[in-house]
Amino acid sequence: MSVRDVTHLHEEFDGERLPPGQRETERFPVLSKSGTPSWSPDTWEFEVWGAVDEPRSFSLEAFTDLPHETQRQDFHCVTGWSRFDNEFTGVTFPTLADLAGVDPEATHVMFHGFDDYTTDLPLDACMREEVLFAWELDGEPLPDDHGGPVRVVTPHKYAYKGAKWVDGVEFLTDHERGYWEKRGYSDSANPWNEERYS
Repeated sequence: MSVRDVTHLHEEFDGERLPPGQRETERFPVLSKSGTPSWSPDTWEFEVWGAVDEPRSFSLEAFTDLPHETQRQDFHCVTGWSRFDNEFTGVTFPTLADLAGVDPEATHVMFHGFDDYTTDLPLDACMREEVLFAWELDGEPLPDDHGGPVRVVTPHKYAYKGAKWVDGVEFLTDHERGYWEKRGYSDSANPWNEERYS
């Protein structure tokens, strides 16, 4: 499979590849709000609901059978580290949105993790090919402690906007705040503007 390289994305935001206040690392630290939850491939289910034409539900096999691609992305954690050249494989947000059919009144998206994590973004910030529901990292199944079986990656935002252990996407007609946003983290989370906190 060919790899789409999106590591030049920083140019769109008039910034250097390493955002201000970040340090580059080859490690991939594990951070979560409450540890790694358990799951079973037999019962895992991904749902799409809210302001859509057709709510959808997928088993893990059906989800990973969706049209997908591999992208080379950079990853920026709000705690101050960045990891370059990660190769994530998954389905793009626009692909999933097209399958469900987005209501014209939808303005925001809430991502839901099965650890009860939530995070929100404006719909237009999600409708980008770089926003992936990823199930592989560097050619291997995404490890559980990094959000497996599926996590969201948002290379144009700090990584708390990319929910780990994601099992649902809710399309909203109003703005709602997610887990960390309710606790003072930035709603917009632009790494090149250092939008860490509200």
